[in-house]
Amino acid sequence: MKKAIVIGATGMVGTRLIQSLIEDVHYSEIVSLVRHASGISHSKLHEHIINFDEPETWKKLVTGDVLFSTLGTTIAQAKSKEAQFVVDFTYQYEVAKAAAANGVTHYVLVSSAGASATSKIFYPKMKGQLEDAIKSLPFKCISILRPGQLEGPRIQNRPVEKIALSVMHAINKLGLLKCYRPILDVQLAKAMIHAATKTSSATYTLNEVFELVD
Repeated sequence: MKKAIVIGATGMVGTRLIQSLIEDVHYSEIVSLVRHASGISHSKLHEHIINFDEPETWKKLVTGDVLFSTLGTTIAQAKSKEAQFVVDFTYQYEVAKAAAANGVTHYVLVSSAGASATSKIFYPKMKGQLEDAIKSLPFKCISILRPGQLEGPRIQNRPVEKIALSVMHAINKLGLLKCYRPILDVQLAKAMIHAATKTSSATYTLNEVFELVD
């Protein structure tokens, strides 16, 4: 039986991941670090509302077998690139660093298709920088998933994202931009859990993420 740690549990993918871990018989305990309550309650789940800016108050909680990271925000929510970088890079890296120091052996990260530290575009560059930083930490196994657009029920109304998904589906039907095709939250959550069963580090492209679902 395993103990999972999850950050980003109040987002679309994180919520689905928590539900999947609760249903998974291989996990007996789930520690969730959140900025606000998720509203999910279960005997397996131990939810801690924390301030990510104060690692001394929460880093002792980051103990277990697998750290799953689905944390992230949008520039529309964060209001600036600098604020988004804090959530998407700094918070994730600080939790990962604490996990590695506490002996967590496996790290599963949701990154993004096209992630590259050398990109000239802010978002994929930030994701690539995070990937590189994570790879420098002493985990026994690091699984990095690079999905395309994320699709599923969201609490926040995101009309621009809905339009973008419709456009992407139409483009994909023409056989274009397949590497960015949308993936459902339930599929990505399942792929993350499957990745956590692997014994060697790997970076999974979108096609390989879909293979993890099967």
